[in-house]
Amino acid sequence: MMKQEQFEKFQRAFQYAAKNSPFYRDVYEAAGIEPGDLKTPEDIQKLPTTDKYDLRRAYPLGIQAVPDEEVVRIHSSSGTTGQPVIIPYTEQDVETWGMMMARCMKVAGVTRQDRVQITPGYGLWTAGIGFQRGAEMLGAMAIPTGPGNTEKQLQMMMDLHTTILCATSSYALLLAEEITHRGIRDKIHLQHAIIGSERWGDKMRSRIIGELGVDIFDIYGLTEVYGPGISVSCSEHQGLHYWDDQLYFEILDPDTGKVLPEGELGELTITTLTKQGAPLVRYRTHDLTRLLPGKCPCGLKYPRHDIILGRTDDMIKIKAVNIYPGQIEDVLKEVPGVSSEYQVVLDRGADYKDFMLLRVEREPGTDPAAVELAVKKRFKVRIGIAIEVEAVPLGALPRSEKKTKRVVDKRYC
Repeated sequence: MMKQEQFEKFQRAFQYAAKNSPFYRDVYEAAGIEPGDLKTPEDIQKLPTTDKYDLRRAYPLGIQAVPDEEVVRIHSSSGTTGQPVIIPYTEQDVETWGMMMARCMKVAGVTRQDRVQITPGYGLWTAGIGFQRGAEMLGAMAIPTGPGNTEKQLQMMMDLHTTILCATSSYALLLAEEITHRGIRDKIHLQHAIIGSERWGDKMRSRIIGELGVDIFDIYGLTEVYGPGISVSCSEHQGLHYWDDQLYFEILDPDTGKVLPEGELGELTITTLTKQGAPLVRYRTHDLTRLLPGKCPCGLKYPRHDIILGRTDDMIKIKAVNIYPGQIEDVLKEVPGVSSEYQVVLDRGADYKDFMLLRVEREPGTDPAAVELAVKKRFKVRIGIAIEVEAVPLGALPRSEKKTKRVVDKRYC
């Protein structure tokens, strides 16, 4: 149930956006919504939702809700699949974001004595500078190496005795494999890793933990909603705590838009409660998760959501079946001899029928044919369709310093 204090914040955020953001003025005018229409928590469901496709139409700064002189920073989404989304930040926004990042890092066990190596990208992307701001506000030593140059990353890690690694899961795995390959594990002083930016499965987690010898904490965020730092897992690793004094979370049915109860899987929708530069009201993230009921054993007062299980726009449709990457990972973790990395290739055969090839990395010493047969059988049982499988040696699939591209669709080439 929504707390009264949170509802009052929501009311103010909605009224602020309706009054000050040209984008939201247009949205609410088109929907016939007035600033005074939000009288009870139940009225929230009457407000229209928005998403990144709407924000693209507001490019470049149609969402801005403050005068230019109050904007101190600009960040942007990557725009790799369309027009980028430009997000302006006020000084208060930057401070709020830094505070949330510092909270996340503290929950992940970071202290003033730690040395935090920050490998995500800088510039218009929010990740690198977000981690740096959080580390500095917490009083830890920030080592802003940025992305790439693995040789330099490992040298800095050894020379500076880095204790905390911030990275995408793909790059953390690449670093872990390099450390093992070079035999320098005894020269690495890592204790924790804070991993975000892409969904990843249990097998990948286990490999990173095993090869780096660290405890891993998930961190979640997106550029439109400040950046990374809006939720984080704790030492109990039973979901991610999110900051409900700054954000209001809803889970919606992706098809109907209906609000779902705690425990049901749906699309995470976020309202920023104090954001000034680019407020968001009922923003559909397209990320799939669920709100977790009850209190966490760790004792934190903040509520939790589950790990991100996929995205509504990452769904694979083949042979009239909808498949999410998380389902593929669930299949692979049940098959002995399969490692964490996989690649999906969608194509059409000579008969013009769609087919799916699942390439998986196998553990050393395993029989490729046996692994392929086991994956085929398990996939058919769990997902319901027949696929082709190719088992390749460990390390044969592409590695990335950013996010790994796992689906290659050749059907429309």
